[in-house]
Amino acid sequence: MEGEPAESAGSTLRAGELEVGYIDVGSGVPLVLIHGGEGDRTAYATLRAHLGSGIRAISYDQRDSGITVNPPVPYTLGDLGDDVVDLLDALGLQSAHLLGTSFGGAVAQHAALRHPERVASLTLVATTPSFALGADSIDKLLNLSYGDLRNAVDDYFVTPEGQARIGARAAQTLVSRDPEQRARRHAAAREHEIRDLLGEIAAPTLIVHGTEDLLAPYAGAVLMEQRIPNAELRSIEGGRHAVGMEFADRIALWAREFLGVTAK
Repeated sequence: MEGEPAESAGSTLRAGELEVGYIDVGSGVPLVLIHGGEGDRTAYATLRAHLGSGIRAISYDQRDSGITVNPPVPYTLGDLGDDVVDLLDALGLQSAHLLGTSFGGAVAQHAALRHPERVASLTLVATTPSFALGADSIDKLLNLSYGDLRNAVDDYFVTPEGQARIGARAAQTLVSRDPEQRARRHAAAREHEIRDLLGEIAAPTLIVHGTEDLLAPYAGAVLMEQRIPNAELRSIEGGRHAVGMEFADRIALWAREFLGVTAK
């Protein structure tokens, strides 16, 4: 979840059955940025600014997000994982690295499980292998109205020091959706459960997690590191759920190192 600098409006392309909104900037190693549950394609402005040269950063709108047009029918996180591969096909990419935050990290996990040959690596930021691990806190937020969610987001997402430094930027990244769109996304999130499948993730995996995340408990990050065969956990002491925004400079550096991109 990011706020500055401003992103361009982006374009659309046909990917499978969807008309997908996306932003495609830079050249080099392809890195697909998968936004969280309440964001859209513009959510990675700050992280993108820190990624530097040598990376082709692609962000896109998931179903019921931004300017993507999708059928008004239920879907699963597996379907959203398939959508990632449809996007790669539409862009002419045989494979790509995936970076997902929160809900987007869950999407990335499902993409890696369902299409291992298309996923070069995973960077999982502030995410979880199971909705059940943070169900009480997540349900509390999901049941808030859009206005109440904006008012509550800082305390859940940003450290007190971060609130003083970045102000209301976290709340500004939240996207308003109609009740049907919210219901479909929330239903998909509640079905997320892959703890017993983590050992099947073949992609090299970097896990980035705040130790004080109130929505995706740190224990989930530890579990992912233990069970994903080629995984590394980098912790942000005291970090909450919006580490991808509050600590974008640090995460971008780690991502560059993980992807083997040295010149900036």
